[in-house]
Amino acid sequence: MTDRLKVENLYKIFAASPERAMAMLRTGGAKEEVLAKTGAVVGLNDISFCVPPGAIYVIMGLSGSGKSTLARCINRLNQPTAGRILLDGQDIVAFDDKALRNMRRTRISMVFQHFALQPNRTVIENAEFGLKLRGVAKLERRRRAEEVLSIVGLAKWAHHRPHELSGGMRQRVGLARALATDADVLIMDEAFSALDPLIRAEMQEELLRLQRTLHKTILFITHDFQEALKLGTRIAILADGELVQEGAPQEIVLNPATDYVAAFTRDIDRTRLFDARSAMKEVIAVIPAHANVLCGRAAGGWAFVVDEQSRVVGLLDPSALGRVRDGAAPAGLMSTEFATISCNTKLIAAARSCRPGLPMAVLDDGGRLIGILEAEHILAAIAPALSHGEPHA
Repeated sequence: MTDRLKVENLYKIFAASPERAMAMLRTGGAKEEVLAKTGAVVGLNDISFCVPPGAIYVIMGLSGSGKSTLARCINRLNQPTAGRILLDGQDIVAFDDKALRNMRRTRISMVFQHFALQPNRTVIENAEFGLKLRGVAKLERRRRAEEVLSIVGLAKWAHHRPHELSGGMRQRVGLARALATDADVLIMDEAFSALDPLIRAEMQEELLRLQRTLHKTILFITHDFQEALKLGTRIAILADGELVQEGAPQEIVLNPATDYVAAFTRDIDRTRLFDARSAMKEVIAVIPAHANVLCGRAAGGWAFVVDEQSRVVGLLDPSALGRVRDGAAPAGLMSTEFATISCNTKLIAAARSCRPGLPMAVLDDGGRLIGILEAEHILAAIAPALSHGEPHA
């Protein structure tokens, strides 16, 4: 799969003559040293990452980490000092003014923290404004604006003005304006940070709902690690202009690369982050004479019976499993009273489905058995959180 967006060795130095600062960075100089010796401010220091199509890729960091500088470099509001930014293979750092204007109108859209709506225009006029700048005919841009307002649940508010809307509704207008352009990449720079906590949670859910339908490529900038974990397909964590760790949310929480990253993970509710796949034990065939009997490596003597498509049809208790080992057919010995869960089920929901002493069958998206989950597996997965967030060994 070709990456939609690829950032390679990106630097941003705020200085009239950044050459000396660049030379220091490339020989291992630190940000503070560069500032002390040259007066140059290091915004970004050798940043590289890839964003596949349809991902919500989160750039996370505290104030001053460089995340907003990175966003402004990607849409070329800031000119990078060095490096490449590839959009579908094209290096946008090399774009001239005409190509940049076209890129901002058609290929990269922004959703800002403070909405940036025009108060003298109606909701639908705000939603279609990007299309108007692009020169789209009035009837077509109105049709598209009506379509996206319906998607974000604001069709009834189309002819109201922004001051008549709540904060969350105004942010939806900003989102609709960005979606209307059907750009290749949507950059959301602290888009929900100005919202009240309840409205912010609603907007997060709204974004996830839209993403399940639209499959946009989204670069989401935030300082909130909980928000990053909730939204991100992958997360890049910045500190002092450097990328200190990148990976899937569960990977970062399980294996924080630095003390800085570990500090974010300590208070994470792992039951809401980790899914059944992360805690399950994989299944293996254990009875050569009955290849359709599978059990987990730590399933306490229980075994699931599957059909030729690896779909679960029954459960054998330890006694019945012993008889099958001796040659009995499983059909007359198995129970059909067993629990199944999707591999994507969060552990908090999986725990509610646990039955004392009984394993659960973990199924892939096609309904095939891929693992076994028991209460002890769930406890093992969240054990670091119960121990005040010690990094997982």
